[in-house]
Amino acid sequence: MITIKEVAHHAGVSISTVSYVLSGKRSISEETKRRVEQSIAALGYHPNAGARALASNRSRVVGLVVPLHSDQNMPIIMRFVSSIVARARDHDYDVLLLTKEAGPGEAHRVIARSMADAIIVMDVESADPRVPELRDVDAPVVLLGVPDDHEGLSCLDLDFATAGRQMASHLADRGHRSIALIGSPPPVYARGTSFAARLLAGFQGETAKRGLLASVHSCAPGYDAVSECLDDVLHPDRGTTGLVVHNEAVLGPLLLELRRRSLDVPGDLSVITLCPDDVAETLPVPLTSIAVPAEDLGAIAVEMVMARLGRELAPEVRLLQPMLTDRGSTAGR
Repeated sequence: MITIKEVAHHAGVSISTVSYVLSGKRSISEETKRRVEQSIAALGYHPNAGARALASNRSRVVGLVVPLHSDQNMPIIMRFVSSIVARARDHDYDVLLLTKEAGPGEAHRVIARSMADAIIVMDVESADPRVPELRDVDAPVVLLGVPDDHEGLSCLDLDFATAGRQMASHLADRGHRSIALIGSPPPVYARGTSFAARLLAGFQGETAKRGLLASVHSCAPGYDAVSECLDDVLHPDRGTTGLVVHNEAVLGPLLLELRRRSLDVPGDLSVITLCPDDVAETLPVPLTSIAVPAEDLGAIAVEMVMARLGRELAPEVRLLQPMLTDRGSTAGR
């Protein structure tokens, strides 16, 4: 392993000069700084993380709080995590993944023990019990999600309420008068997960405004659960002609079951969903969809954290506007 002493010898400077170039604690001439940086690159030197932390009074770690539940869609969660890790590395930061479901006090513990310089929080609930604590953490905190009481907090998310309205409106504009929302698994609603509640509110608000017949069906993953859900959704008394699906895990089984029932999409039933674009494009029937911008959200969350390190910035709520792509899975009635 290359040492700071070897870098100093290669650059023809003292060890302390290399240290000052790395820490930025003293002004170094541009020529000397350039020589040191060239030596670092040539030798492949990587500063010791512990030494850097002591010198800068920072851990250079971002804590990512993402409690894992059996009902979560792990491929989607991992898109967020990988994006956050990649963007953090761009800033020479590592990510401490905190997956245990922890109550109030966890964020304070992580910061107080200098385990992380900042916190990103996922799996945000509408009435999240961590909100009072997160307001008082002495470090930057960004929530990937928006609780009902978000005063004093920096939050980031897709505008799920607008997404719910847009999907209902998309079907209404094509003449559908009876539509159904196939939503997240029951535990997601039972926990009061923010994104699910906001999309549901947007959907119900738009269907009420349009005077549509609308039903809501929470659906567990698995073929049997999907089949049972469709029995209810497609009951003849409902006259359902359009589906809004906010449950990526059921999309494949849903399309297979519709085919088994000899129902054509979009001839017999229109379907629109919220999921990543690459998923919507590669299903047995490509689906009209609103994208889940997991990679963008993860990257922006890191940028919001970095902007707040060492600076006092006012709390903000950023909602990314939904982007709808028509792939021909909805038709007029």
